[in-house]
Amino acid sequence: ANIKSGGKKKVSKAEQLRLQKEEEERRLKEEEEARLQAQQEEAARLEKERIEQEQMKKLEAKDQERRESELAELHSLEQKFLSAQQWKADYRAHAKWEHYLSCDGSPDPTVLQEINTFISLWREDQNEDIRLVMEKGEQVLNLIEKLQFLLLDTPPNEITEKETVQYQESILELQNLLHQKYNGATEHLLKTANMYEDSETGNMQAVIKDKNVTFCIWANLKKKVRFKNHTFCDTQHGFELPKSLAVSSVAVRILHTHYDHVSPLWLQCQSVPKLEVLDSKELTQCSEDSVEEPEEEEKKAREEPSVPAEEETCSDGRKSAISFKEKSSSIADINETEEEMEKKSEISAIPSEVQDPLVQEETNDKDEVVTDENIVDLQQFVPVGGVYHIDVLQLPPQVKQIRDWRMVELLSVGLEAYPYPPEEAEDAMHPPIQITLRLSDSVMYFKDPVIARWDPAGQQWRTDGISNVTYETQEKRITFEMGAFYTIALLQDAHLNMPYQAWELRPTGTDEALLIVTTVFATIQIQIKGNQCMLSSVAVEEKDVLSHIAGKWISPADLRAVLKKAGVNIFPGEHSHKYVSVNKKAPLAEVRAYQQMALVTSAFAFAWSKWNLAASQEQVVVKVSEHLKADLVKDKDWSLYLFNGQKAQKLKITETSEAFSEELEDDSEFHSTLYHMLKDSASKEAIDKVERASCLFVDAVHQLLLATRVLTYS
Repeated sequence: ANIKSGGKKKVSKAEQLRLQKEEEERRLKEEEEARLQAQQEEAARLEKERIEQEQMKKLEAKDQERRESELAELHSLEQKFLSAQQWKADYRAHAKWEHYLSCDGSPDPTVLQEINTFISLWREDQNEDIRLVMEKGEQVLNLIEKLQFLLLDTPPNEITEKETVQYQESILELQNLLHQKYNGATEHLLKTANMYEDSETGNMQAVIKDKNVTFCIWANLKKKVRFKNHTFCDTQHGFELPKSLAVSSVAVRILHTHYDHVSPLWLQCQSVPKLEVLDSKELTQCSEDSVEEPEEEEKKAREEPSVPAEEETCSDGRKSAISFKEKSSSIADINETEEEMEKKSEISAIPSEVQDPLVQEETNDKDEVVTDENIVDLQQFVPVGGVYHIDVLQLPPQVKQIRDWRMVELLSVGLEAYPYPPEEAEDAMHPPIQITLRLSDSVMYFKDPVIARWDPAGQQWRTDGISNVTYETQEKRITFEMGAFYTIALLQDAHLNMPYQAWELRPTGTDEALLIVTTVFATIQIQIKGNQCMLSSVAVEEKDVLSHIAGKWISPADLRAVLKKAGVNIFPGEHSHKYVSVNKKAPLAEVRAYQQMALVTSAFAFAWSKWNLAASQEQVVVKVSEHLKADLVKDKDWSLYLFNGQKAQKLKITETSEAFSEELEDDSEFHSTLYHMLKDSASKEAIDKVERASCLFVDAVHQLLLATRVLTYS
């Protein structure tokens, strides 16, 4: 029997048509409802946009209305920068007068006659005792430091080109004379080498050191092969000589100067790069007597590549396109593109002898370009921990005691280097010299240092001629071999600590603040108080290091020099953007942000925001919080602000939002300055603190912000 499963009734044709019709009607109804809903939503969106645009227009109109008065108010605050400049100029004049009155016998290094007399008298002084040379050397280093500080710190309108050249020449003369004196002291010591015989080996060895120099000398008096290697116990520096030297009348000197008088002077006197705002579409024009035309400025920059600019502030109208006076109606049109301007400024600012071969090729096709991978690029790698002069010397005739007389044969040549490898056998293979150096504890090497030798002929550091390098990190010891005796430096990548991972600047008291910069390797804390700052700590893997330079109040310029010398570089150079992946920002936004941040730091904390990367080149984004106590800023107290140099706004997004948006915070407005934007929601106490802040404190904060450039190098 055929049994149908399911037992369904057969639907009639009429029923099918009726169901289809109902389905069609329902679909059409849903489509109509969806269309109406979409229309309503679109109308609501357009209405919302219209209201928002109207609101924006109202806010922008309101901003324009009060722009002039806001800029006038900001200008009045910015007088603090000019007051600080005046104070510094008066201080320099006062220091000069104080030195004149002190009559302490030390020369004024800025007076050519005094410095020349000092140099001549010391050159003629026949006393070559090593300890006296070290003592006098400290005075010489102080004179050099004073001249370097003047070159870096004096505004361009207060120093002539002639004075700049004079100071540079005085520095080089003092450096050369100091090294000559160490050579004279070495010869003097070697003449009496037999008086310092080591009882065990019969050879002479001595270590003499102070805070600036470590002087190690070994004389091969016995000429026995078994004494071909030696380690200086006090310093742990050592060497192993080839057999031919071990049986010769030679002396080995390792002179470690904790300073670098070998590298080119431009590297020793590097100033903070000048941030020009010549490429913005809207430039504030100063009164004609206080600002040069951009073309004139550029021409001047080409003519005077060695003249250090005043970077700490932008008060000198002749060197900066940003003025403290701003008129909204003044617009200067710059025809050159940003790239052209940048390229020109980069090329004109580099001394020709250190230009990259490719840049040289572009600037002068006639010059033959020689690219040599062994030449160190000093824009990228810098000597850290001073310089090691490693020499093999001819042992001079020894002093002989004959009854009551001490006699010595005098040679007219002075201190002589011993030729190694011998000149007559250039093609023959000569065993290398092995050197071991114990690195200074006063310097940080975040990675294995690169060893380079000084090439006097080419006036450059080179990496060839050095082999079999081993670096023991824990022991801070480096061993290597070299084919001849060289002056050695240990180099470190200048940009190891860039870009920064985070930063924060917060007030800690009246005219006091704390700047914290966090890098891949270290966390650096700098306290600011009045016109001075102090390294509070450098923490590496949660351990404090460099305690010898922490806790000392010095100027921002000195702190920059001290930290760089210790191997902690958080100060971008003029060409750092070529070696670091930077978050490029328009100079207009960056410079004005630093100025206005410095003006309000006495009452507001600032910090890194991840959204600064998402914002366009013309905009900077920072976290800001009113902060009147000395404690930490809580996460919930931060707000985000966007600023482009001419307009500031408070953002609706937070640091934890999913995407970047320029939407304004509810019930907030636009302002022409970051200062007025913050003033909107600030307490009276905070604004009073800002107005009462010392001009020197504001200037010190500004200098540190310009030196670290936290908005582009984070």
